Amino acid sequence: MDASEAAGTTAPGTAAAGLTTGALARRLGVSPTTLRSWDRRYGIGPAVRTGGRHRRWTPEDVTVLETMCRLTASGVPPAEAARAARRKAHPAAARRPADTAPAPAPAPAAQAAARTVPALGTPEPGVARQDGRGLARAAVRLDAAAVDERLEAAVARYGVVTAWQEVMVPTLHAVGRRWASAGDPYVAVEHLLSWHVSTTLRRHTRPSAAPTETTGPGPVLLACVPGEQHTLPLEALNAALTHLGIPVRMFGGAVPAEALLTAVRRLGPAAVVLWAQARSTASPPLAARVAAQEWGVRGARTQALVMLGGPGWAGRPTRGMLRPTALSDALDTLAARYRTALPGPLSRGSGPA
Repeated sequence: MDASEAAGTTAPGTAAAGLTTGALARRLGVSPTTLRSWDRRYGIGPAVRTGGRHRRWTPEDVTVLETMCRLTASGVPPAEAARAARRKAHPAAARRPADTAPAPAPAPAAQAAARTVPALGTPEPGVARQDGRGLARAAVRLDAAAVDERLEAAVARYGVVTAWQEVMVPTLHAVGRRWASAGDPYVAVEHLLSWHVSTTLRRHTRPSAAPTETTGPGPVLLACVPGEQHTLPLEALNAALTHLGIPVRMFGGAVPAEALLTAVRRLGPAAVVLWAQARSTASPPLAARVAAQEWGVRGARTQALVMLGGPGWAGRPTRGMLRPTALSDALDTLAARYRTALPGPLSRGSGPA
C-alpha cells in the first residue's frame, strides 16, 4: 500500500480518486467490515475499484452510505434502507425493480466472509413485510400460540440474523408505534410480543463455547448500561454469536458500572458490547472507562474492542469506539475481531465526535 492509499486520498489526475474504505469507515463511524458487508449483501459498493481489491468511494457513494447510516440508525431494516438510499441517489432507477439486476460474482474472500453470518436466506422484497404483518396481527389478537409459531417459522426460513432484522425488529417498531398512538390497550400487545421474541431467541441460543486456549482471545461480553433494561438486541446478538461458536458472556439488563468493570478485568474479553436504548442511559464516561481497562503481562498488555449499540449513543462523543448499524454488521465485526485475535487493541474506526 502506497502513501496515498494509507492516507485515504489519491494523487491528482489518477482515475482512482475517492476515499479508501478505511478512511470512509472512520468518517461514518462504522467498521470497514460493515462497508464490505453492505457491498456484498445489498450492492451498496464503491463506483471505482483499482487494480487488485483496492476500493475508492466517490462523493456519490458517500451520499448513499450516509443515507444508509441515517435510516438504519432510525430502525429501518438494512435491506429496505439500502433500497431507499439507492433510490434517493438515483431517482431514475426507482422506476425499475432495484434488486432484479444480477449481483457481480463476489471475490473468494467475500464468499468466505459471507459464510461467517448464520443467516439461512434473504427474503424476497415484500415477503418479510408480509411475515411481519402476520406476526403483528397475531400479537394484536394476543394469540400466544400463533405468535410463537410465526417467530419459529421466520427463524427456520431465514436464520436468526435475517429473522431479527427483517421480521422481528420492524414488527416490534410497528407495535410500539401503535402503543404510542392508541395508548394502554397496546401495552399488553407489546409485552406479549417482546416475551415471545425473547423466548424464541433464547431457544435458538446454543451453549456458549469456552476459549480453546488460555492464551487465546477472551469471550465477547454483552451488557446493557446501568438503568437500561432493553435486552432484546443483545439477546439476538448472543444467539447469533453462539451459532458461530464464539464464546459469549451475556450479562443482560442494567449492569452496575463497577460490576461491569470488574467483569472486564476478570474475563479479559475480546470485545465488549454496551447497549443503550435511551440517550439518558448512554454514558460516554463509562464507555471510556471500559475501553481503558487493560490486562496481560507487562509490555504486552491488551484492551477490549468496545462496541456501542442502540439509539441512545446517537450524538454522543464516542471517538475510538465502533457503532454498528445492524445485527449483521456487529456480528461481522465481532467475528473478525475474535478470529484474528491479534494482541493489543484492534485497529478501530472512529465514532462520531
